[in-house]
Amino acid sequence: MRKTALFTLLLLILSESTEAQAKAEWNAIFASINQEVLAHSKAYSSLKTATETIGHRLTGSANGKKAESFAYDLLKSYGFTDLRYQPFEVESWSRGSLAVSMGPDSRHLEPVKSVALAHSPVKVDLTDEVVDMGNGLEEDYASNPEKAKGKIALVYLGMLPGSKPGTRSLHRSEKTAIAIKYGAKGIIVINTAAGGILLTGTASVTGKLIPIPAVCIGKEAGMEWKEKLKTGTLYAHIAMTNFSGMIKARNVIATIKGSSIPNEKIVVGGHLDSWDLATGAIDNGIGSFSVLDMARTFQVLHLKPARTIEFVMFMGEEEGLLGSKAYVAAAVKDKSIDQLRYMLNYDMTNNPKGFSTSAADSKDLFQSIGNIAHSLDTNFTNVFRSGAGLHSDHEPFMLQGVPTGGSTGGGLPNNAGPCYHADCDVFSLVDETGIRNTVRFSSMLLYGIADAPVIVSKHFTDAETRDFLLKNNLKEALQLQGEWRWD
Repeated sequence: MRKTALFTLLLLILSESTEAQAKAEWNAIFASINQEVLAHSKAYSSLKTATETIGHRLTGSANGKKAESFAYDLLKSYGFTDLRYQPFEVESWSRGSLAVSMGPDSRHLEPVKSVALAHSPVKVDLTDEVVDMGNGLEEDYASNPEKAKGKIALVYLGMLPGSKPGTRSLHRSEKTAIAIKYGAKGIIVINTAAGGILLTGTASVTGKLIPIPAVCIGKEAGMEWKEKLKTGTLYAHIAMTNFSGMIKARNVIATIKGSSIPNEKIVVGGHLDSWDLATGAIDNGIGSFSVLDMARTFQVLHLKPARTIEFVMFMGEEEGLLGSKAYVAAAVKDKSIDQLRYMLNYDMTNNPKGFSTSAADSKDLFQSIGNIAHSLDTNFTNVFRSGAGLHSDHEPFMLQGVPTGGSTGGGLPNNAGPCYHADCDVFSLVDETGIRNTVRFSSMLLYGIADAPVIVSKHFTDAETRDFLLKNNLKEALQLQGEWRWD
C-alpha cells in the first residue's frame, strides 16, 4: 500500500511540475503572441480586401469559389506547406425572384418588402389566408391544432413582448418545421430588427428543400399586419422562383503538426461563406478572418505546440453546416475523429473577455490560460462560460462527442446586431480593435489547449453524448433537425 501511495504521489508531483513548467513557457509565448498581433495583425486589412474584391461569399457561387481561393492563397502566403482543399458536393439553394403582397381582400393586395428564406421551394404561386401564430412555437399551435392548416402562418422571429417568462425561442428553421407539421401552406416571419431590415437564412432544419414558401418581412410592416388580424381577415400572395441543385464547394485546411503528440488534434475554424444580401463582414468575416490571422501568427512566431492544429475555413455553414458536416463525415470514415481533442469555433466572435466551452471540466485549463492573458491586458477579464448550443460549425463535432469551445464575453461592434443576415452587413461595421483582440486572445487559448500536458475533457462515448445533449435541453431541436439518433 505504501509503495502504491508513494508512486501516486510521485506521479502527482511530476504532473504538477510539468504543468508548472508549461505555464512558465506559456508566459513568454503568450507575450510574443500579444506583441505580434498588436503590431502586425492582418485580420482587419485582409477582410477589407475580401469584401472589396469578392463581395458576398455564397457557397456554390462564383463568389464563393473566389473566397475559397482567397483563403487558400492567403494561407500559402503565410508559409503553410501542409495546405489543402477539402472538396464536397451537396444539394444547395440560391434565390431567384420574389413578390409578396398582403391585404384584407384577396383580390386587392398591396406589395410588401420581403426576402425569401433559404430552401424555400423552386417555384411558388400561392394566395391564401394568413393566421397569426404568435411566436411560432409548438404551444402556439397546440391550443388550436387546425388553425394554421391550409393557411399561411405569420410568426415572430424571436419572442414577442409579454411572452410567458422562461419560454425559450427556436431557430427560424425550427419554427418553419413546426408550421409544416401543423399543415401550414406557407410561413411569413416577422423580423425583430427595427427600421425595415430584412433577414435571410435557411428555413430548413435538414438543409433540404422545404415544401412551403418561407419569407421574412420587416418588423414594422409585420407588426402592423399582426394588429389588423385582430379585427379582420388577412390574405397574402407569395410568388417566388429559386434554384436548388447539386453544387461543389471546398473547405480550406492548413495544418501545423504537433511537436510531441502529433496524433492528437485541435481543430480551430470559422465559416468563410456568407449570405448574398451584403458582404458578410460580421457574419462571418470577423470570425473566419480572425482564424486566418491566428494561423498567420503561429507561422510568423514558428509556434509548434505539442498537439497538431488544423485551421479550417468551412464553407456552407449558412445553408445547413454543409462544410463542417462534410469534414466530420470524412473524419468518421477514416477514424481520425478519434484523434480530435477539441474543436474551437469562431462565428461572429468579437473583442472577447473570456473563454467558453461545452466541457465544464476544462474550466481550470481555460482560466489558467486566461490568467496569463489578463496579466498582459486587464481588459481581458477572464470570464468563463460552459454550455452548449446549435446552429454553427461546432455542432457536427459536438454530436460526435468532441469537446467544443471558443471565446466569449464580447459584443458585436457598431450596433451590428440588427444587420445579422441582412443587407446592411458591410465592412464599415467592423471594429479593428475588436477583431485584433479576437486574434490575440484566441491564439493564446489555442496554443494553451494544443500544448497542455493534460486535457482533462475527454471525447464522449455515444451514450455520454446523448446524456450531455439531454442535460443541455437540445433533444427537441435536434429531433426537428432529424439529427437525434437515440431512442
